Amino acid sequence: MRPLRYLLKKKSEPQNFKPVVLVTGCSSGIGLALAKLLHQQTEYRVVATAREKSIAKLREHFLDDERFVVRPLDVTSEADRTRLYSEIGKLWGGVDVLVNNAGISYRSVIEHMTEEDEFKQMATNYFGPMGLIRLSLPHMRQTGRGKIINISSVSGMLAMPTMASYSASKFALEGASEALWYEMRPFGVTISLVQPGFIHSTSFMNVYHTDGSDPTRNWKGPYSDFYQNMTPFVAKMMNMSLTTPEKVAKQILKIMKTNNPPLWVPATFDAKLFYYVRRALPRRILLPILYWFLPNARKWSKEHSHRR
Repeated sequence: MRPLRYLLKKKSEPQNFKPVVLVTGCSSGIGLALAKLLHQQTEYRVVATAREKSIAKLREHFLDDERFVVRPLDVTSEADRTRLYSEIGKLWGGVDVLVNNAGISYRSVIEHMTEEDEFKQMATNYFGPMGLIRLSLPHMRQTGRGKIINISSVSGMLAMPTMASYSASKFALEGASEALWYEMRPFGVTISLVQPGFIHSTSFMNVYHTDGSDPTRNWKGPYSDFYQNMTPFVAKMMNMSLTTPEKVAKQILKIMKTNNPPLWVPATFDAKLFYYVRRALPRRILLPILYWFLPNARKWSKEHSHRR
């Protein structure tokens, strides 16, 4: 019988076949960095995707060849998902590695979110990835191997004010991924959650706003302090981060090359810090501490509060 340390060892092994990799959300950020990195890895066949409006931008970086293709995909569209998988099946047989990277983030307190806003957030960050996973699993089960790599976030560990719906979508993705880890273990399919925190990029400028959280409305009212403090705080932390999309892309590639990768992969320094702090401190202690560290939090909404 093999010793436990052998069974738990996570090692890289040479590729004996060319896995088909599908990456979503490749128009910018981590997705684009990963697409560029995979373009150099000749042992993979790659399908890089983006929404139709961004596909021209993506084609500026890549030309289709025998092992790398660019395709449009709206992850929220079941028809789009089904069409793409049908094409991949005819072209290369199926998807061996799925990287669910596409995502959006709303900057809004819960009271300012509408049902339409909530659905758009969940459709992109949860329903879409789950739809792609369901399409991937039959081929992976039949071949006895495969990898599902879901790009989560520190917000999937700990929620922050003005990002409730984004956190909810990532919490949902993490919960489903954990259950999927159990379900796919007998079939040789591995599940990994990559959890970036603050990344040195301009992605904070691409957040979605609701009517109530729109900065052009001057953020008046009881939640104005939340927006006026959290928006520059997030921008500052992103600019200070030493982690680039390229570094996260390298971590994703490492997972792809690892025989038995872990379920949780904190991808930045702050993600690793929160990963352990969350486990060391009870929430009733941790949350007041985090609240104290938020910019000017003790003064938020004082002139609007009727707290007794």
